[in-house]
Amino acid sequence: MNKETLKKIWKPAAGIVGLAAIMAWAGGACTAKIPSGKLEQAPGFALPTDAPTIQVVRQPISSRIYVMGTVASEEKINLSARMPAYVDKVFVSAGDRVKKGQTLVTLDDREIREQLAVAEAQFKQAETEYLRAKQLFESKATTEQALTAAESMFNSARAQAERVRVMLTYAQIVSPIDGVVTDRRIEAGDLANPGQVLLAVYDPTRMRLEAPTPVRLVDKLALDQTVDVNLETPARPFKGRVSEIVSEIDPLSRTRHVRVHLDDAGGDILPGAFGRLWVQETPHDGILIPAEAVYASGQLQRVQVVENGRVIRRLVTTGPQQGVHVEILSGLEGGETILAVPVREG
Repeated sequence: MNKETLKKIWKPAAGIVGLAAIMAWAGGACTAKIPSGKLEQAPGFALPTDAPTIQVVRQPISSRIYVMGTVASEEKINLSARMPAYVDKVFVSAGDRVKKGQTLVTLDDREIREQLAVAEAQFKQAETEYLRAKQLFESKATTEQALTAAESMFNSARAQAERVRVMLTYAQIVSPIDGVVTDRRIEAGDLANPGQVLLAVYDPTRMRLEAPTPVRLVDKLALDQTVDVNLETPARPFKGRVSEIVSEIDPLSRTRHVRVHLDDAGGDILPGAFGRLWVQETPHDGILIPAEAVYASGQLQRVQVVENGRVIRRLVTTGPQQGVHVEILSGLEGGETILAVPVREG
């Protein structure tokens, strides 16, 4: 191959070799290769400076169990008719506050007043006959038998008049206590029959919680024991005193009725309100942490655990809250360090 031919092919060949070298260098052929795999990354996020932490410890916990109950008045009186009559007027409505002796309902008493007029006339006549017979007997103008008969008629007429007067009072239905009207079941013009409940009155200052309590918890309660009660309406805690434990077990629910007198009722508690009676259980080993250390993530509850200077989320299951603390049923074993106030992530 002559020199002219070499000159012609040298430059293209050199360009091809240079291009191949550049491509090999860009592809990493000239550097050490790193084996494939995932890069190590620390879990969680760095512990913020001055973030308050808590050491989790196991300790004896005296937990509480609540028993659901219903509020009722200790004094509720059903008012009913004591004679058949049409209702004349109804002066109150459900929810009205009334005083003892206040007239609530009047019945039509025209027939009774007619009966009273007849009874009083008969009484006056019998009285006149008795006084006349007595004078005649004293003057020995009649027999003792006639005097006895006149006296008997007089006493009978007097008793009849008194009975009708008492019946006349039945036409006015009055409140037997200071209280609040409930269960109004009658309107003017309705026929009231004996024994028919027309309305009811309850004392709002004497209220109690009636709670069907499981048999296993009844032994933890005693008469006159002070207990804690939470009501839904009004939504606040109350102190109560166990006033009665019914000595009968419901065979279906295996419960006994416990009645708790509510202190400081104040008149704003309504019958039928939902309530919870808290029963103290035997102490057990468990974990209590501040309730604010637990935060919700959707339907889940979490705490933030500190490990090796990093903060890691951990799922927990909580139990009953006791004041500002909450019991942890699962997720923590004791000995961990957690953030007292969770840090918002992201």
